Amino acid sequence: MAFTELCNEIFSRAINDYHRADDVDTKVSNPYGEGTIENSLYMKCWIDTVQWHLEDIIRDPQIDPAEALLLKRRIDRSNQDRTDLVEQIDSWLRDKYKDVEVMPDARINTESPAWAIDRLSILALKIYHMKEQTERTDAEPQHLDKCKAKLDVLLQQQVDLSTAIDQLLDDIAAGRKYMKVYRQMKMYNDPATNPVLYSKNNK
Repeated sequence: MAFTELCNEIFSRAINDYHRADDVDTKVSNPYGEGTIENSLYMKCWIDTVQWHLEDIIRDPQIDPAEALLLKRRIDRSNQDRTDLVEQIDSWLRDKYKDVEVMPDARINTESPAWAIDRLSILALKIYHMKEQTERTDAEPQHLDKCKAKLDVLLQQQVDLSTAIDQLLDDIAAGRKYMKVYRQMKMYNDPATNPVLYSKNNK
């Protein structure tokens, strides 16, 4: 099984599991063992799915400003969790390929494999929700036709991105490319680098 085939299968499972209750406060029940790559992939997509719906809720024009602020902070925490999971997946991949002999002319990729896998998870969510739009019984035919056309594009994107990721992993496994992972250096969450936070702390 290609690695992205595993990813897409797990992403689909996570999205379907979430939508059984369709509630952003549903507790995750990860079906895969702790410490496995399957566990990380499931958790990654679960976080993305919850955040997708938090982003929907916060865009309600009638939302109470105090509730919106709480949601914004929850989304910020979710973004940090998402980044942590991406780095965890990259660490697993680095360990998997640590003994590969890199060719002298090996090239680096524009992004690490896990950040491409992050995009694959978001794409699975887009496909799920665009498919929902094509099945609406309360929408005009023009809306349904537009969404069907968009769904076709998203499905092709999924094939293309999956192919590109698998090719990248093949290149890494053969030593034609090498992984170089930069840990995300988010500044807004860090009281030592966010001027709004450290200015208050120094008062």
